[in-house]
Parts: sequence; C-alpha cells; structure tokens
Amino acid sequence: MVWFRRDLRLSDNPALLEAVRAADEVVPLFVLDERLRKPSGPNRLAFLAGCLRELHDATDGHLVIRKGAPATKVRALAREVEATAVYCAEDFGPYGSKRDEEVAEALEQDGCELRRVGSPYAVPPGEVLNKSGDNFKVFTPYSRAWRAHGWEAPSDKPRSITWASGVASDDLPAAPETDADLPAPGEQAGHRRLDAFLDGHIQDYAEERNRPGEDGTSRLSPYLKWGCLHPRQLLDRLGKSKGEQTFMTELCWRDFYADVLFHRPDSARRAFNPAMRKMKIDSGKRADERFTKWCDGRTGFPIVDAGMRQLRAEGWMHNRVRMIVASFLVKDLHVDWTRGAAWFMHNLVDGDLASNQHGWQWTAGTGTDPAPYFRVFNPVSQSKKFDPDGRYIRRWVPELAKIEGAAIHEPWTAAQDLFGGPDGYPDPIVDHAAEREEALRRYGQLRS
Repeated sequence: MVWFRRDLRLSDNPALLEAVRAADEVVPLFVLDERLRKPSGPNRLAFLAGCLRELHDATDGHLVIRKGAPATKVRALAREVEATAVYCAEDFGPYGSKRDEEVAEALEQDGCELRRVGSPYAVPPGEVLNKSGDNFKVFTPYSRAWRAHGWEAPSDKPRSITWASGVASDDLPAAPETDADLPAPGEQAGHRRLDAFLDGHIQDYAEERNRPGEDGTSRLSPYLKWGCLHPRQLLDRLGKSKGEQTFMTELCWRDFYADVLFHRPDSARRAFNPAMRKMKIDSGKRADERFTKWCDGRTGFPIVDAGMRQLRAEGWMHNRVRMIVASFLVKDLHVDWTRGAAWFMHNLVDGDLASNQHGWQWTAGTGTDPAPYFRVFNPVSQSKKFDPDGRYIRRWVPELAKIEGAAIHEPWTAAQDLFGGPDGYPDPIVDHAAEREEALRRYGQLRS
C-alpha cells in the first residue's frame, strides 16, 4: 500500500518507488481525515478535491478513498488487501507525526509495518544543525547550512506500476462551493506552471517578486503544499543567476519554517519568543469590528484592502502584501497575530501551517527574527514603493480606479465624492502614525 498525503504525484515519489520495488501490486490510498478537513476552508478543500481526481485518473481509476480516522482506516485496508507494508512520506508536523505513530502502532498489531520514505521538503526537518548539534533559530545561518547540506536529485515516475484492482473505495470528495478563482489542480498543472515561471519570470524574479501589480512570483505554493510538485524538482532546474538564487532562498524559507515547527510545535499557536506572549493586545467589541473591516478589505488603506480582497477572490495573496496586511493588523489595529493567521489558513489555497504561522510571527515580531517588534510597515510608503503606479490597487479596489497618480495611495487626499455611502470607499479606520507610536509604547512597556 502507498498512503498518499502531501505527495499527490507519481513522479519523484520515493514512497511510491519503494512500494513498486517491494511488491507485485500496489494499492494507492488517500484517507479523508476529519481532523485535517475541519480547519481547512473551501478553497483548500476544492483544490485538494481536484488533485485527488487527477491522481485517481493517473492511477487508472484505482485510487482508494477512505473516510475516517487514519489509524482505523489504514489498518482496515491493510488487513483487507493483506498488505505486508504501508509506504508513505514522513510527516513532521505536530498532528501528522502523532497520527503516524498511532497508525504505525495499529499496523504493528497485525504484523504490518509503516515505512516512512522521503518527506515534503528538500531537506527534512532535524537534518540541518549548527556546530553544537542544535537546531537553528535564525534563518541566515540555517540557509548557509541548508545549501551546504544539499538535497537528492529528483527521480522519474516508475516505468511500470501494477495497481491492485477490485478494492472498494468511498467516493471521491466533491469540491465545496467557493467564489474564489483557484489555480488548476494536480501534478500536470503544477508542471505547466513551473515551466511558465522558469521560461518567463525567473530571470527578473529578484526584482519583480516584490511588485504585487506584476506577475513576478512563481504561484507554485499550492502545488508544493499538496505535493503535486516536490521542491527537489524545482531546485534541480535552477541555475546561478540572481533570480534563480533568490528563488532558491524562498524555497529554503519553507524548509526553515518546517524545521522551526518540528523543534517547537507549540509555536503553531503561541509566540516563539516567550517574552512576547505578554504583549498587550486589544480585544472586545471595537477590536472585533476593526478585525471584521480588515477581513473585508474596508480599512481605508488601499494596499491593505487590495490584499484582503485578493485573498477572498483568489484564495491567495502576494507575499509582499501578506507582510503589509499582517503588520497592519498586529501593529496598527493591535489584534493578536493568531487571529490573522487563522483567517489566512481558512482562506488560503496554499495554507501551510509552518509557513503561515511563522510568516505571521516574523511580521508580528514574536518569532525567530532577531530584529523584532519595532519593524512597523507603513502601508502608504509600502504601497508607493512596491505598487508605484497603483496597478494592484486599481485591480482589487475598483472604487479607486479613476484616481490618477500617486493620490491612489492616499485617497483621502483626492476627491471627496469617493467616500461615504454603501458603495463609497471608507475613510482610514486608524491614524497610522499614532498607532505606530502606540505599538512602540506597548513594546517599550514589555521590555521594561
């Protein structure tokens, strides 16, 4: 048996390769786990449903779907097909690693073994250590060690696979309804997107990746999330140009955050830096109202609102804008970072626990970053710098599309008939300069 999880592909799949070498027939399995389905929003579940449908077709219709607790369902199917071993990629997440131990113990009772081969990462968590044999807490030294460690070359799809037939399966999951314009799911779509990125955008990536109005990023994160592509397959095609090396660094961030979560599973829900857990945050009715306006893209700050509306419309947000909207929520609205992280995880098609939670902590100043809380993003200056012609804003905030020039970044300086009424653009909900001082005041109190 091959138990697919975050590796929904047939090429460069070490667990599948080992299963094919070990047995005459292979049973491909995916378990619809309620513990993972429940916190996932419709965008991620719709993309997953599409990936499973493609994998079903790629296995000639033999993909077995079982719904329920993995320890029960994997064991039951192993008994049913008299499997001698179940192969899967190793999961290093807090829930996934515990789940796999439960499955291994259940299989062991029947003399069957859970064999973990490979992982979703170029370098698995726990393999890159400092000279003292400890894990890294800061990205830059980790990235040097990560590059020095290296990674395996990708492998091809097995030449011949005999899928076991006649195994009963639950129905493939239906894609939940969503209004978001999601990317095409599956392994083949992932390779098409990778080809388009490497052929058309990689050379300018170092400069264009920070401009949300340009198509300058890879958009590969959903395919990496579900393992339609493995990072090895990306790294194997990168050269030495500035753009390619910058993109390699972004892949390193993904491994770094997985490593951080592996060593500190509590950081998925609490500040990595214990001292920051006492930071004063706002709660109550006013904080809830501001949070709702942030979620709805109605803060009165165009770059923030554009990002939040893109999140709803595409289940994705440009990375530079993710940092801007996160900083605004935490340091302008003084709302706990975990609320924003949860909203992202509900909406993102690429929602990855390690990357999402620690990306939020980086911006919130509670994480692994050595220069923390006093980094406060100014939404106006960020907008002017990274979306200078307002192309991104005009796309996602159509109320402001007719504003010419730099005034689009500060629409309160433009025509007043834009504001008010149900269809008008809102006034800024806070004074950024005042809230920045308040954020720094709270940080100063914490330190003293």
